[in-house]
Amino acid sequence: MNTEDKRPKRAGRDLSSLRGTASGGVHLPGDEEYDRARTTWALAVDLRPAAVAFPADAAEVAAVVRAAAAAGLRVAPLGTGHNAHPLGDLSGSVLTRMSGMTGIEIDAGARRARAEAGVLWSAVVDAAAAYGLAALHGSSPDAGVVGYSLGGGVSWYGRSLGLASNSVTAVELVTADGSPTRVDAEHEPELFWAVRGGGGANFGVVTAIEFTLYPIETAYAGMLVWDLRDAHRVLSRWARWAADAPDAVTTSYRHLEYPPIPEIPEPFRGRRLVVVDGAVLADDAEAERILAPLRELGPETDTFGRVPAASLMRLHLDPERPTPGGGRSSLLDELPPAAVDRLIEVAGADSGNSLFMKAELRQLGGALGRSQPGAGATARLDGRFQLITGGMMVGELAERTVADCERVVTAMAPYSRGRQYLNFQEEPVDPSTGYDAPTWEELLRIRKAVDPGGLFQANHEIPHL
Repeated sequence: MNTEDKRPKRAGRDLSSLRGTASGGVHLPGDEEYDRARTTWALAVDLRPAAVAFPADAAEVAAVVRAAAAAGLRVAPLGTGHNAHPLGDLSGSVLTRMSGMTGIEIDAGARRARAEAGVLWSAVVDAAAAYGLAALHGSSPDAGVVGYSLGGGVSWYGRSLGLASNSVTAVELVTADGSPTRVDAEHEPELFWAVRGGGGANFGVVTAIEFTLYPIETAYAGMLVWDLRDAHRVLSRWARWAADAPDAVTTSYRHLEYPPIPEIPEPFRGRRLVVVDGAVLADDAEAERILAPLRELGPETDTFGRVPAASLMRLHLDPERPTPGGGRSSLLDELPPAAVDRLIEVAGADSGNSLFMKAELRQLGGALGRSQPGAGATARLDGRFQLITGGMMVGELAERTVADCERVVTAMAPYSRGRQYLNFQEEPVDPSTGYDAPTWEELLRIRKAVDPGGLFQANHEIPHL
């Protein structure tokens, strides 16, 4: 669902007032650096904004917001651009890139961190680890802290500690009138509720967030690997095991195909594999007991063991540089035997899917499925598993990748109620599917109150009308 931009089109606008608002540069179409400036982490996305601005601090963000509004433009905040795919038409918007705002503060005594809007998770993880602390980071080292956290945030500690958005303690943002604002449980509590799960870009340009850190120095973590031909027996066991596993463990199940190139480690190079990876917040004996049903399946590789918490940042082997990829996803309720059979049929060794397409199931439930006191708009995820499909989106391969991903999601639709986790939605969808009806109505009301003119453009936009 896209809100209509009723502002006049860019033609005839004087955009010169944007020049000088951001010390990192303001780039207009035709400028030498425009193409570089508009390129995001998601290389398959071709964004063509009216301008691209790189502010260095909250004051410059405010200047960009005011200048954009004066020029009749919208403002589209963007961190890394991991989920830039649904942004759509930016011809009437200033793409506001936050990559120059990289300040991090760790208050070890309070177990709290403050990260500016351009900070990547890898930097926070390393900074917190120096104090024996851990954050509820995701699986991608170069994902932005702000977008991940304010969209929900599923970490390797999620089933024990819940969504990352519920560990956010304060948000700093610039609102539609160009005012820097700090919101928390005592100051602007409605807006604080809305941005934690409603996505910051629907309500302003987030310049920094504060969030809780946890006293986690190590975890029992790693991966189990089988050949893809073993997928049916592994998924059958994992699905039954995951449904009843204790909250201490959070895992994912994946079908992966690795190219035969030197950059891929020898055991995986040129292979089609099943991988179960994850982490257990328990002592070694308890962790081994929890994982025993999976180890009984005789994986050819087993790396699970006691590791520094900071190493979980790279456990999933997600790419650490911009990638021309994309995909589709959905929340699933259950994985009965018929669902296992269906997933193997459409994403297994004999499915005929395009080269390098992945299919993944993330284990939800536990604290991820329970609302917590004081939680934000996304208080929990209404599903037991997150289905994620993806692949390369380059040239003619893009059409095949999309078709194969949609085939998998459609095949698993009988096991979903149509609810979405928007952080993993790499296509325009009705954003109301990310929330229950009362939450959606509140988000609509708050969006209209804080941004009645629809100045801000988000990837999954809450209508302002």
